[in-house]
Amino acid sequence: MLIRSTRFYQPIQMKILKTEKTLLVIEDELAILRFLRSSLEQTGWNIIEAPTGRIGLESAASKKPDVILLDLGLPDQDGFLVLKSLRQWTSAPIIIISARGQEGDKIRGLDAGADDYLTKPFGIPELMARLRVALRHIERSSKDSLPVYKHQGLKVDLVARKVWIRRKEIHLPPMQYDLLAVLVRNAGRIVSHSQLMKQVWGENRDVTDEAVRIFIFNLRHKIESDPVRPRWLKTEPGVGYRLEAPDEEPPSH
Repeated sequence: MLIRSTRFYQPIQMKILKTEKTLLVIEDELAILRFLRSSLEQTGWNIIEAPTGRIGLESAASKKPDVILLDLGLPDQDGFLVLKSLRQWTSAPIIIISARGQEGDKIRGLDAGADDYLTKPFGIPELMARLRVALRHIERSSKDSLPVYKHQGLKVDLVARKVWIRRKEIHLPPMQYDLLAVLVRNAGRIVSHSQLMKQVWGENRDVTDEAVRIFIFNLRHKIESDPVRPRWLKTEPGVGYRLEAPDEEPPSH
């Protein structure tokens, strides 16, 4: 089954505002398609179903969905090929949903341009959280100014290049700040080791995974009160890191 327990289902419906956004689901398992449609349409999502990679690519081009869910095990072509084709012309967030839970598949998907990766089975609350993150990234990317990240006492202003922990400003060495800035720009999403290397050190630097781990270790000791049990900067084992999604902005009136 896709969802681990139906006890999560009713409470999550009550908390989510209707999105009125379009979600393309490239997935060939009919039971999953039916379940996603019945679960997500009640929260305002307009669902487009695509049971093959070819139909998925055609639907993405013609319907212009806001977010794409992509299964890797498609009947006509490998999902990684579909992902590669999509990333040649669309910037819509792509979340991989797959039974392939190996670290190598996750890294390959993220490095190929996926925004997130969910391993089946997963719960509707977890999926909705990832979709909310995707929508916030769309909103932030449409703005001219860089965001100010806030989450439970951590604040990062990317314009001023300043960091506060519970209203107390802290000073980070340049490389630690650059790492944090990349994670802030991708808050709520997994950032792989190779993505961090490229965005912080560039293509031509000789940087290893172990070096990235050391920098993350030092960054945690700067911002986390308990680096062993981090509140903000979480490890995705074997894949990379995820900075917790920012606090929800209050609705404007």
